[in-house]
Amino acid sequence: MTDPHRARLYDELSMESRRYLAAYVLFNQAVADHLGLHPTDVQCLSLMTADPGPLTVKQIADMTGLTTGSATRLVDRLERGGYVVRAPDQQDRRRVLVTTVPDRLARVTALWDDLGGAWQALLDDHTDAELEVITRHMRRANDLSHAQMRRLRDRPKPD
Repeated sequence: MTDPHRARLYDELSMESRRYLAAYVLFNQAVADHLGLHPTDVQCLSLMTADPGPLTVKQIADMTGLTTGSATRLVDRLERGGYVVRAPDQQDRRRVLVTTVPDRLARVTALWDDLGGAWQALLDDHTDAELEVITRHMRRANDLSHAQMRRLRDRPKPD
């Protein structure tokens, strides 16, 4: 990279990205602590409500980037907490479907709704074009994150 202005922008973006990601992880931890949940559980519930409908543990693993074993333990925790139920798939009795429990999930969505206004206000001063850029970036970052998680799972762990 030869353009010093662009190099400075990349450096600044890198630093702000690190701060943003750390802040979001810590915010997620605070939400989880407030609800008495594991941070991964909170994010799984968020993803399950974004894509409503029964899911298999394999679909949850794919959605979260977890292994199927880790996703099974996550679903076990959520089931013990009353946030999800497992039921046999009526179309294929070999499959088990995981569904959120609306009454129990209401306490999580109430907190998200309470905190969501401030997040919305953060975006209110952006133009439609800026929101489209932010959305495109986040969509691409999500796809890249999932690809990188797959790479990490397949890579030997360091000694």
